[in-house]
Formats: sequence, structure tokens, C-alpha cells
Amino acid sequence: MLKPAFLAASVSALLVFCVGPAAAAATKHANTTTQPIRPESVAAKRSEGVAEARLIEIYNLIGKLQNREALAKAGALVEELPNFQLAQLVYGDLLAARTRPVKAVGDIPEALAQSGGTTLVELREESLRRMRALRERPAPGTIPSQFLALSQRSKHAIAVDASRSRLYLFENTPSGLSLVSDYYISVGKAGTSKTSEGDQRTPLGVYYINSNLDRKTLKDFYGSGALPINYPNVLDAKRGKSGGGIWLHGTPPTQFSRAPQSTDGCVVLANPDLEHIIRTVEIRSTPVIIATQLQWVPAHSTRTASKPFEEALFAWRNAKTSGDLQQILSFYTPDFVSNGKTLAQWTPTLKTELAETHGRTIQLKDVSLLRWTDTADTMIVTFGEVADGTRTGWTKRQYWIRQDNRWKIFFEGVM
Repeated sequence: MLKPAFLAASVSALLVFCVGPAAAAATKHANTTTQPIRPESVAAKRSEGVAEARLIEIYNLIGKLQNREALAKAGALVEELPNFQLAQLVYGDLLAARTRPVKAVGDIPEALAQSGGTTLVELREESLRRMRALRERPAPGTIPSQFLALSQRSKHAIAVDASRSRLYLFENTPSGLSLVSDYYISVGKAGTSKTSEGDQRTPLGVYYINSNLDRKTLKDFYGSGALPINYPNVLDAKRGKSGGGIWLHGTPPTQFSRAPQSTDGCVVLANPDLEHIIRTVEIRSTPVIIATQLQWVPAHSTRTASKPFEEALFAWRNAKTSGDLQQILSFYTPDFVSNGKTLAQWTPTLKTELAETHGRTIQLKDVSLLRWTDTADTMIVTFGEVADGTRTGWTKRQYWIRQDNRWKIFFEGVM
């Protein structure tokens, strides 16, 4: 919790965020992407997303010069969530404004500001990140560009925008991905683009939640629990990246949220938000995109974007149906690897699969296509491979890379 000396800041600076059309937009979006604000029990008020919605409501009351109402709501918020440091700072803004004018956020004596170290700077940045993310909302009907197609086996998907300190939770409906919630998050102290153990960076890429750690087995530092992701993934390993233990996890009891860049590489959420995600998502089938900045595109455009790759994928399927081993091998890169096996060592597995299908047509079921583009264009594909006349088959994941304008496989594994 903030020391009392730091309960002073600027109402005038908050007005920059909240007056005029921007304030109306912030109010509208806070109400549509978080739980509605109602006079419910304290327990309900602590549910996912609501604390932030209440904070934004306070900002907007300040913007309307309704400081008395804002002060009452801020007081109630810090009483119920005394570890919500940013709310404490806003409460201090309002208290200070009752006795003297303040000129800027954190307009307190220099000696007190210095004794607080980086706390005040971090809280200012947290406030800016929250407001920016709530003002600059994704356009309706858009999704992150990485989600080309998602099987109905994946009930949900997650995307993280590090530049906005924001995590977006999607439900995978029969009509496509639907944004259902979004939350403030913290990432690595050194930013993103993790490459090695201990670099205090959050990785960038396409990952999957691979387990759910029981909070009873964790230290208080991790809050309400942890959802590890599969860093380093196949592409990371190919690029020589190291390290591990990258989780989505909560905050210790003394903190409601953490500064935007304050973790050792994990993605950290407020405990109520994490608890909602833990209750919602499934392990192994929930993809997690982590990007410096998400690119939002119309959902219908992903079909067009995926078509060239789908042609390559089904050409590979047709080659397997034909049983022509050399034609099949032409789809793999020379540096292909599968769990330590080179292409030459993987070839007997392909021969065995061909023998078992006996030339029957191969069907690809429940296909998911996730694209990652940085210095290379990569596709992460998950599907069920079933031969006609059989009820079961393999569930596979492949990593494809585009080389000389042709898609090729550099990893394939049975899940």
C-alpha cells in the first residue's frame, strides 16, 4: 500500500484523460468490456474487471467536475481494496484537491517524491496504460491477425498486447472469435523479446497453456494461481532461445496490480482477473498470442489471408494420400526436427503412417491455423489426421515456414 505521503497527485492531469468525447468513449467501453457496476456485495465487487471499471468511473466523475461523488467512490474502493495502489493515488488526488490546487500528477514535495523511489512514476504509467487501452478499443468485428482459424476444440483464446499492458480473452463461438473480456497486465522488467534465461523479458510468439498449477502449491508471490505456457516453443528452440517458467499468474496479497514492466518475464494479472481466466480456459487447447503490439483485422479477412497456406497444407495431405514418400518429403525443410529426430530419423515414422493408411484418403479434422510473422513467416497448425474408414487417428501439430515463397514443414509431432 502507498504510504500516506504519496496520497497526493493531480486532478488536472486526470482531466486530460477524461473530459470531452474521450471521457464518453472511456465510459462506454469500460461498461462493455467489464462487469457492469451495480450496488452488489463486496465479494461481487472484487470479481474480475470490476475494480478497473470502478476506477474509470471515478476518472470520469472527475472529468465532469463531480469531485464530491468521485471522492466518495474512491474512498469506498480503497476501503474494499486497500492494496489497489493506483486507486489509493487517485483518492489522494481528490483529497489534495479539497485543500489546494495541484499542478501535475504527483505534485508533492520533491523530498517525498524522491523517497518514494520509482513508485510514483510506475503508478503514473499504469494509469496511462489503463486509460489508453480503454480509449483505443479494437474496432467491432476485428480480431488479432494471428488468429487465422481456430478449431471448436479450442473454446477460448488469449492475446496479449505488451504496448498497452493488456490481455484480451476471446470465446470461440460457432460464428468465430468474440472478445468477452480484457484486463490490465504487467510484463518483463526489460520489456519483451525474451531470448535467454534470466533476461527479465517476456517472450513474443504463439504459445499454448500447458498446465494449471494449484495455488496451494505456490508461494504467495504468485497470487491466485499460475497457468504456464510452452515457452520456449518449437520456433524459439530453432532460434536458440533459452529459459523457461513463463506463466500467467497473479499478484501477492500486498499488491492488487503491478507496474507495467515489473516481472521477471511472466504475464501478471490482478488476482480476480486471473481467477476468472483459470475458471474459463482449458489447458493444452487454449492458444496465447503475445505481441509487442497487436494488429486487429476484420474477422472475415483471415479466410483470405489463410488461403495460400491452406493450399500448401492440403497439397501435403494429398501427397500422403497418394503414398508417394519422395513427394511427401519435398514438403519438409532439410533442418526439420521432431523431438530430437532429424528428417532422416523421422522418415521411418512417415513410412509407418503410410503403411497404416493403406492408400486411403486422409482427412484433416478440427484444423487450427495460427500465424506468427517477424523476421520470418511461420504457421502453427494443429489438426486431427484421420484416414477414411477409421474412427480414430493422430492429433498433430506442425510448424511451417515460408521459404522462397513456398511453405515447408520444420517440425511435426503427435500430440
